[in-house]
Amino acid sequence: MSVKSFEIRQANTTAIVAIRNIMKSSFGPEGLDKMIVNDVGDVNITNDGATILAQLEIQHPAAKLLVELATQQDMQVGDGTTSVVLYTAEMLANAMKLMEHQRIHPTLIILGYKRALRFAMHYLKENLTIPVNQLGADALMNIARTSLSSKLVSADLDHFAKICVDSIQAVKTEGKITKKVKYPVKNINILKAHGGTMNDSTVVPGICLNYTRAAQGMPRTVKDAKIALLDFSLQKYRLRMGIQVEITDPKKLEAVREQEVAEVRNRVQLVLSSGANVVLVSGGIDDLCLKYFVESNAIGVRRVRRAELEAVAKATGGNVVTSLADLDGKESFDASNLGHAKEVSEERVADDDAIFIKNPAKTSAVSILLRGPSDYALDEMERSLNDALHALSATLESDSVVVGGGAVDGALNIAVEEWAKSIGSREQIAAMQWANSLLTIPKTLALNAAQDSTEMIAMLRAEHGKSQNDENSKDLKYSGMDLKNGTVTNNLVRGVLEPAAVKITALQLATNAAATILRVDDHIQVEDRDPQAQ
Repeated sequence: MSVKSFEIRQANTTAIVAIRNIMKSSFGPEGLDKMIVNDVGDVNITNDGATILAQLEIQHPAAKLLVELATQQDMQVGDGTTSVVLYTAEMLANAMKLMEHQRIHPTLIILGYKRALRFAMHYLKENLTIPVNQLGADALMNIARTSLSSKLVSADLDHFAKICVDSIQAVKTEGKITKKVKYPVKNINILKAHGGTMNDSTVVPGICLNYTRAAQGMPRTVKDAKIALLDFSLQKYRLRMGIQVEITDPKKLEAVREQEVAEVRNRVQLVLSSGANVVLVSGGIDDLCLKYFVESNAIGVRRVRRAELEAVAKATGGNVVTSLADLDGKESFDASNLGHAKEVSEERVADDDAIFIKNPAKTSAVSILLRGPSDYALDEMERSLNDALHALSATLESDSVVVGGGAVDGALNIAVEEWAKSIGSREQIAAMQWANSLLTIPKTLALNAAQDSTEMIAMLRAEHGKSQNDENSKDLKYSGMDLKNGTVTNNLVRGVLEPAAVKITALQLATNAAATILRVDDHIQVEDRDPQAQ
């Protein structure tokens, strides 16, 4: 290995470790918050790993790669972003020690890491995962509590854990073809309203949209709602830039204006004549057309975001219509595009009104109404609940959990070290360093809780070593750290649980990220060529 390639890997590792140093103090139930100020002065206070990474302006290419992989963890299972960063940084730092002090080639280190990962995944699935149905009714509450314990809402832990559990169970759906049960977090809409205390937050059945009726003369409630979803404006058509119409006869000007109004009126009549009594529009609704909604006893809502239109379409069985034009060049609206719900109403929420779509026909949907004193608090509450909801969804869909508090990391550390002794090559050393990298999680948890990390890790390893070598001490495999008392105890009994999918995905992504960065042995800067110079 050349000096240059070692320096390149060292520079990449330094960039990764710099990100780790930023994020590690916000990890765990006793983690601290970060105040992030952007270039326009907006302040964001959070300890959510995905949010911190998204806000950082990162220039180093290796660090950008890590951010992409950590973001992928958040997209796949909704939690464990900081864990990916901590694992990856520790694996790279240990790999650099092997290259520098023992002259082990990066390829051998990557092979050792990958072999250790394969064994660890097999051991974790066979010995450390627990089926949810064996844990009783409190299992989901314990998972929600574990996810929320490090968040802003930890002061009202049981209240918000119940909100999350009730919400995720309400959106249970079954695939038509696979018959596989799903718990889509997208079916849960989160609405934020200023005022009140965090304890005033609640679950609202149906879809809640932060909009109001377009006119006060429209009905406040519509039973047996037929919902039209339009991704265009019901306003007078404006010519595009660069297109002009020249009128030489002033008498024809008024006729053109009347025709413009007539076009919009005909569109509204087409939609209403199909039976629609609720119309959600992504654009505006012309004031001249509001009277037709009032006369038809229909509710019109304007400026609805496209993502919310799609969510309503999915829940009610409707289709988002982007144009009324048909194949014959005329305009029409088919009643099959309408969504259905038992009731649509406008109700008072805090200081504002909101549209509620109750009992949609296609899928069950709920909304969570968050109350809080400020935008910062509400945004952080939303991020906290989003993590907990994803954790619950991953648990219910995979039907397996693992014990938290560093229990899995301690167990895998002992198991992989013992297994690595059977490898008769230099990959053995790399596999052992991979096992040592896992201890970064319990170490960081202990440090952030102001505990003696060296002593707690020694106690954790001793408990798991005993569980794997003594047939009478099998239950010690659930031993994890009690950060408040500075001891190691049975975290299964304490209810410290997390989805197995979060831990498995984090280890896989971190190992792949470390391997990808170790493969890089050169940086090539490509400058933009000036086409005029050629």
